[in-house]
Amino acid sequence: MKRILITGKNSYVGTNFQRWLENEPDKYMVESISVRDDAWKEKDFSKYDVVLHVAAMVHKKEQPEMERLYFEVNKELPLQIAIKAKKSGVKQFIFMSTMAVYGEEGKVDREVIITRGTLPNPKTFYGKSKLRAEYELKKISDESFKIAILRPPIIYGPNCPGNYSRLESLAKKVPIFPLIDNKRSMLHIKSLCKMLDELIEGKKEGLFLPQDDEYVNTSLLVKDLGKQRGRKIYLSRFVGWLIRLVGKNNNLVKKVFGNLVYERY
Repeated sequence: MKRILITGKNSYVGTNFQRWLENEPDKYMVESISVRDDAWKEKDFSKYDVVLHVAAMVHKKEQPEMERLYFEVNKELPLQIAIKAKKSGVKQFIFMSTMAVYGEEGKVDREVIITRGTLPNPKTFYGKSKLRAEYELKKISDESFKIAILRPPIIYGPNCPGNYSRLESLAKKVPIFPLIDNKRSMLHIKSLCKMLDELIEGKKEGLFLPQDDEYVNTSLLVKDLGKQRGRKIYLSRFVGWLIRLVGKNNNLVKKVFGNLVYERY
């Protein structure tokens, strides 16, 4: 039986993965803990085979005075937990990083393809702190302590927070939505849970760039979300043309309608 500890109680990924593992009680023993205070430092890690770290500071409007906090939560905390795990005899540490380490928001009407050779160039405190955590974690990995790092794109699924929830909200309200041809890498929560399961079973280590089998078009996604709620949303090429004309360099437009994908292998 695999014994798994999830550090980051009530996180979207952690909660869903715990439910996933609990479907096979004869195969897995899983527990999640909060790491918002120092209570985790008294936790006995020696009874676990794997630690999955999903706690992070994210989905906040960044202000200059928040830089230190981002690095404390996203870099220092996972490193401290990983060091404790290694000293306790844990064999595998899985770290949820982010596509944001590449510093790309996407470009309208132009392909942006991230490959395994693309160098990270984070622009935000979130991306910078996650990347620094990756570097520090790699330093403590060895044959007896394997570290797997995931850089997922937008994660989506039922009750998902973040950018996906904003698209869901739009699908509930708008009768018309811009039609723009774009491609985004995304990752359904079930696909992520399956991958995490495979990483644990295979005792894998290294860097992983997970994504769904198909790229997503934002306009068609919103239309489909509306359909799921019994609403018909008209996709307008004219509105799409206006947005490309006046707002293609706007950060919000790039996030929603820009092209941003991982290369397929």
